Amino acid sequence: MKNETSSVAAIPGSASAGSKGGSGELPDATATPGGPSKPANNHTVSKDTRRRVITASFIGNFVEWFDYAVYGYLAGIISTVFFPASDRQTALLATFGVFAVSFFVRPLGGFIWGHIGDRLGRKQALSLSIVLMSVATFCIALIPGYNTIGVMAPVLLLLVRVVQGFSAAGEYAGASAFLVEYAPTNRRGLYAAVVPASTAAGLLLGSLLAALLSSVLSAEQLGEWGWRLPFLLAAPMGLIGRYIRTKLEDTPAFREMAAKDTAVKAPAFAMFKTYRKQLIIATGAVLLNAVGFYVILSYMPTYLSEELHFGAAESFLATTIALLSYIGFIFLTGIASDSFGRKRMLITASVLFVVLTVPAFMLLDTGNFLVIVLVQILLGGMLTLNDGTLPSFLAELFPTRVRYSGFAVSFNLSNALFGGTAPFMATLLIGLTHNQLAPGWYLVAAAVISLIAVLFAVETSKKPLQQD
Repeated sequence: MKNETSSVAAIPGSASAGSKGGSGELPDATATPGGPSKPANNHTVSKDTRRRVITASFIGNFVEWFDYAVYGYLAGIISTVFFPASDRQTALLATFGVFAVSFFVRPLGGFIWGHIGDRLGRKQALSLSIVLMSVATFCIALIPGYNTIGVMAPVLLLLVRVVQGFSAAGEYAGASAFLVEYAPTNRRGLYAAVVPASTAAGLLLGSLLAALLSSVLSAEQLGEWGWRLPFLLAAPMGLIGRYIRTKLEDTPAFREMAAKDTAVKAPAFAMFKTYRKQLIIATGAVLLNAVGFYVILSYMPTYLSEELHFGAAESFLATTIALLSYIGFIFLTGIASDSFGRKRMLITASVLFVVLTVPAFMLLDTGNFLVIVLVQILLGGMLTLNDGTLPSFLAELFPTRVRYSGFAVSFNLSNALFGGTAPFMATLLIGLTHNQLAPGWYLVAAAVISLIAVLFAVETSKKPLQQD
């Protein structure tokens, strides 16, 4: 593979061979003459540096999923603003359709951000992506409604969400790789769990704001201008995130690769040529996460209000309680995956979803608020077994030189095909089958496919990160 490597351009903060980073940190691996690389003492990275790494990784995904949360939780209102209101279900399907279409650009984004991250550095990719994402989210608040500019309203909404989807394609993968490459070997699962925790925190804030707006504003105020307020928050949050990221050095693993001059010219080509099996396993493993995340944490308030006819405030409250427990479960799962292994956790998650999803959806139809909250906590807890393990699993599955690309392409491909379409498919399946359990069966199918994929994986925890 020597002919695939080339020099890496000078990167701010990158280390020369055998040198320390600018803040006195050492790379987390050193080369053994005539043999494979082995991990070095990554404990030389200071606690302050790791805290800043965690903050920088947290905030980008927080902004991204805050946007998705607001869009999902206020989908009913957004549908009346951007589409003709003559047919409510058609308008809602169109709104979720725009949500889904914006995901189709994510595999392309995964290739591009993966190339930037593997060639120029994780820091470079993350600093650029957060700017694009924040600007796109902010612009949603500025688009006039259908009654003002007609068909241009949904067209502009689609264009902005495509930009948002493209920029978001590098966030989850980049933040996960960033954390895993900075983390001590025996705590990579816990560190990487920060990424799904940040997504849940973004959803939580979106849920809280949606509930607050729904309670203090009239339906007319919410439809006219109230729904725009949460999207305006993206700009300041994005600026803060970029500032934090520009103050960090790139990861020890990437700096070592740059110093050795072993970066590949075309990471995507190398990934497909040499790591096809890992790519297939990763894409399959992500499927349960993709469908489960959007059905359980994004679509659920719409499901409760539109299909089970709960009040908007009750739906938001149930989801908020579930999200709070979800964040706690995520970190416990990260710790557990460090102790018991990634593969065992992912298999357990898939089996639980196969067995318990449909009964859980049947309990949602009881109409009892306490039962609904408990069911959402149960489904969220099951999802954390997958979601809290997946970032470290995917990052460890690929070597340093294609880690960003392998993670970003597999994660975004599965999310584009099955994650972004999950709210649309759930609504469509209910309409076609007239069965409110349809989303549950859809989740079961996703769990079966993920289970098969993970069974072919090897255990990656407690092992040195692959360097070559």
